[in-house]
Amino acid sequence: MLEMLGAIVALIFKGVFIMALLPPVFLDAVVAIGFGDDPAKRQWIGTGFLFGKVVDPSIEESKRQYKIWLITNRHVLEGLKSIYIKFNSIQNTASKDYKVELIARNGKPRWIGHQNTNIDVASIIINPAFLKTEQRKFSFFRSELNTMKYAEIINNQITEGDRIFVLGFPMGLVAPDQQYVICRGGYLARIRDFKDKKSIDFIIDATVFPGNSGGPVIICPSAIAIQGTKPILKADLIGIVKSYVPYQDVALSQQTRRPRIVFEENTGLAIVESVDSILETIELAEKRLKGRIAQVKSKEKKKLIQNNKNNATTAPNKA
Repeated sequence: MLEMLGAIVALIFKGVFIMALLPPVFLDAVVAIGFGDDPAKRQWIGTGFLFGKVVDPSIEESKRQYKIWLITNRHVLEGLKSIYIKFNSIQNTASKDYKVELIARNGKPRWIGHQNTNIDVASIIINPAFLKTEQRKFSFFRSELNTMKYAEIINNQITEGDRIFVLGFPMGLVAPDQQYVICRGGYLARIRDFKDKKSIDFIIDATVFPGNSGGPVIICPSAIAIQGTKPILKADLIGIVKSYVPYQDVALSQQTRRPRIVFEENTGLAIVESVDSILETIELAEKRLKGRIAQVKSKEKKKLIQNNKNNATTAPNKA
């Protein structure tokens, strides 16, 4: 006990003692995802969050630039032509829903999913300048400052029993005039298989519902740690909610003994995709985005060359 108190006192004097367990800016990075052009009938089906991939982490922190991505689950976007995402106003007026087209003119999706279809992560690029012009309130998770990747999970000795937060909009609980994300607490239930690279995801003990899909999972800071382990000094993004783990029970007919009804319940456990999978998805999206830009430039160049040839052919001869 004295060792624990001594650790807390040391943290206070070092200036890293954390009073708020969850940074408020994390809440402003989370958005509700819905579909339906009629606002009165719009359905809120999932959660997403803004993620900033740093362009150059070597420069001064205050001068760094970021490419902003909307991160959610692949299954939230599949089968939809467009979605709506909700943002609050910096003037504390009513929130506003913004339409995001998911299908390009060539019929292909604008969003990019992880190359491994078993990893349920998708990304689509967002224009932050437009949101600023619209005076929308938003923040984003910074890739180099607010994340805990696989190597850091190993180094920080993250293990079962560590506390986590889950942010999202379960059961479509989205107010029409303002967006207020719901925060629920939980624990890491199983992560050693992920640490041993036997699994691509991990499991949390936190009750999530439809609508939580695509929401961020945050490791909770803790100044107190048992002897031989490390304290968690700050909150970080460690993953994205994939789905809850269901429990199924089958009702049998007393006469035929054949299954008649299948009951499904929420076990209170949920599967989480890692931050590494998010970064891999963004890297793939950046490559494809560069490829698409290169294709457009190539087509424009060929068109210009062809126009010049046509003009040269049709030009009149001078006497």
